[in-house]
Amino acid sequence: MKISRRSLLLGGAAVGVVSFVPSAIGQVPAAFDTLPASAPTRNLTLTAREIDARLLGADGPLTRRVCAYDGELFKMFRFQRGTRLVVDFENALPDPTTVHWHGIRLPYLSDGVPPLTQDVVEPGGHFRYNVPLPDAGFYFIHPHCDETGQVGRGLAALLVVDDPAEAKAGYDAECFVVVKDWRLAPDGKWLDMTTDDGAANAGTFGTIRATNGKTTPPRVEAPAFGDVRVRALVADATRVIDLGCDSDDAFLIAVDGQALPPVSLNALPNGVWRMGSAMRADVQIRMPAPGEEVKIYDYRSDEPYLLTTLVAVDKGKRKTPVKPRPLPAPQVPLPDLKKAQKLEFLLQVSAGPTAVSPPLPADDPLSKALANSLCVGSTTHWAISRDSWSTREDLRLPPPLARMDHGASYIVSMTNVTKHVHPMHLHGHIFRVLSHSKKPKMPQYLADTVIVEPNETVEIAFKAVSGNWVFHCHILEHMDTGLMGWFKVA
Repeated sequence: MKISRRSLLLGGAAVGVVSFVPSAIGQVPAAFDTLPASAPTRNLTLTAREIDARLLGADGPLTRRVCAYDGELFKMFRFQRGTRLVVDFENALPDPTTVHWHGIRLPYLSDGVPPLTQDVVEPGGHFRYNVPLPDAGFYFIHPHCDETGQVGRGLAALLVVDDPAEAKAGYDAECFVVVKDWRLAPDGKWLDMTTDDGAANAGTFGTIRATNGKTTPPRVEAPAFGDVRVRALVADATRVIDLGCDSDDAFLIAVDGQALPPVSLNALPNGVWRMGSAMRADVQIRMPAPGEEVKIYDYRSDEPYLLTTLVAVDKGKRKTPVKPRPLPAPQVPLPDLKKAQKLEFLLQVSAGPTAVSPPLPADDPLSKALANSLCVGSTTHWAISRDSWSTREDLRLPPPLARMDHGASYIVSMTNVTKHVHPMHLHGHIFRVLSHSKKPKMPQYLADTVIVEPNETVEIAFKAVSGNWVFHCHILEHMDTGLMGWFKVA
């Protein structure tokens, strides 16, 4: 087997075995897996391909080259907690891609981040992912190569991990709200997914707002006087929303799939939950009398933007006092704050290609891999503590932001010294959000992505897990133009 420079960078672990299908199965020591070898296994085939769809409505023009998994826009996968997925992925797109399992605590060689954890999956290529599902919650999958372009054209799927213990909460209905805009011309053709001005600022926004892929906000029936579990995801590459509703009987019950003691939306700043790209939230909403409605809005728009309407229908329910229905507590590893080491980072505008780490030599195999793929941006606008991820103008793999020990606890402080919001995502970990300097009364909660407002410091804490894990802004143009780094955990 040929040993690549990437294998050496990963500490000698092979990214894929030479077999019919390059694979991450069995390449990580069992001690670093999140499920025992005896866990039940489900085999899953997954294909990324292009489809045609009428994104501008049933009577609108056809849009070609929409990206989807298994040919279905925002397809949902649902499995039981404790299941291991063996996923045979095929790339039927005309461009390289990978699959990232957002929010899932999995072995890093299945994290889908080229060139750090695997080679890209070329058109017509295959890769086998090892995806344990140790935690109940709401997650999703998306590419981590040409992410702005492929996610921009729809390449994302929902992943729900159920726990039988959640049935005790007794919700009467479930509703999914996927926020994803489209960058389309009136004739249904795609516009450029990124612009230099957008990448250097708040991002390049879509021209058409949509919920669940449709321009008409959904209307969902639910039992009158019942409790609905609304599960919202911002699958957009850029947009930040303020999720709320026109009912006082609403509670935030989970963030990024992780349960928290229910909090009334009215007790949150401005009565909303702010969500950036890739963030999820579960909200319990009590339905009114038959025939009445509850409207779910994005209140961050100039005028409240209607996302979904819940319609109360008479299904034999009777009115009872409103009370929150908490979910079972998360079972993720928690950091030891008394023993945690503290690290501080700045989210900042890049000073240009003259950053802390030197570029790779032009003849280096990793340089060539980066140069020949769509997994790097065209220019640099952003940095984490003066260092930026590789772009075509500055081709290099930066050194890790920090070297960490497996099982040790860390507190990471992020200070945003830019004028734009940055939803920061850490791969492979669920972290505890300890504090927001601009929201001192915000309760602590668990998450995998957290918004850092301009001129704000946010502290998170986690127990490190072995692997190479990227840490980046999930406004995808910010990530593509430098706002990404990585932690090396050994």
